[in-house]
Amino acid sequence: MLCEIVTKNTFSHKVRLFNMNNTKFLEIGNMYTFRSIVVTVPVLSLLLLLAACTPSVAGQTTTNTQQTVTINKGFQSQASPIPTVPPYRCSAWSSNNAPRPNSTITIYARITKNIVPVSGASATAVVHFKSSDQQLGSQTLSDNGGYVTFTLPLQGQQPINVPATVDVTFTNLPGAHSPLHCTPAFFTPQ
Repeated sequence: MLCEIVTKNTFSHKVRLFNMNNTKFLEIGNMYTFRSIVVTVPVLSLLLLLAACTPSVAGQTTTNTQQTVTINKGFQSQASPIPTVPPYRCSAWSSNNAPRPNSTITIYARITKNIVPVSGASATAVVHFKSSDQQLGSQTLSDNGGYVTFTLPLQGQQPINVPATVDVTFTNLPGAHSPLHCTPAFFTPQ
């Protein structure tokens, strides 16, 4: 029940005094101020709670001790040996790295001994498709330039955008105790 209303203008704020059931309420006309207070108090309370929950720094030592590092000067005399260059080297590559799925490509390989081409070396090639491996022809001998070639009809055996590799291995090399595996050739049907 509203008994008495007193209105007073002060700096654009209206102050009203309500008397309801013998209880007096003082209202500031600007509701924005009231909302600001209602929001600010819980936010400040939350910040104080967070500050109270941070870990304590009382357990940490305040002395600035630095660890001493000892360097053994003898480590410099333990030089790593320089790796030796293998006498035989080979690599393989394809004539087309992005062939059509049903095209035919050529796989090339070259073998050298101390940078000089090796002729008469036996080579085999294996293609690694997604679902199977395939031997390419029979053994092929390297020519005077150290090159061998293998013909590979793809016949749709490799899915589009899935890479395939080809391993070329040379055998019967003079002075070599094991077969020589080349850097693989690769192709991705488009």
